[in-house]
Amino acid sequence: MAHSRVDQINELLRAELGDIFRKEVSLKQGVFVTISKVETTRDLRHTKVSISVFPESDEDYAMKTLSKELPAIQKMLYTKLYMKPMPRIHLLSDHTEQKADVIEKLLRSIVSE
Repeated sequence: MAHSRVDQINELLRAELGDIFRKEVSLKQGVFVTISKVETTRDLRHTKVSISVFPESDEDYAMKTLSKELPAIQKMLYTKLYMKPMPRIHLLSDHTEQKADVIEKLLRSIVSE
């Protein structure tokens, strides 16, 4: 099945942002950031990047740090990728894992009863 251009751009942005987060963003030791989803609009003007943080207690710290460094991250993308238009990055917290954990605990409690 052929990928659409938006899907290819999502994959490219995910890989490049992951590389930038790993090499360029300075988070305190023991804080891990994972890109869980990348969604680019069809007009390629905006990209929502869903981020999950471990440990969850440092989520506010990590999101504030990433938001503060977002202009520099955006500039690094401009230098690495030759696309027009270059999508504007919007960072979002992803709580999918936390919600899945709650559902799993509920299911276990139902099974054990």
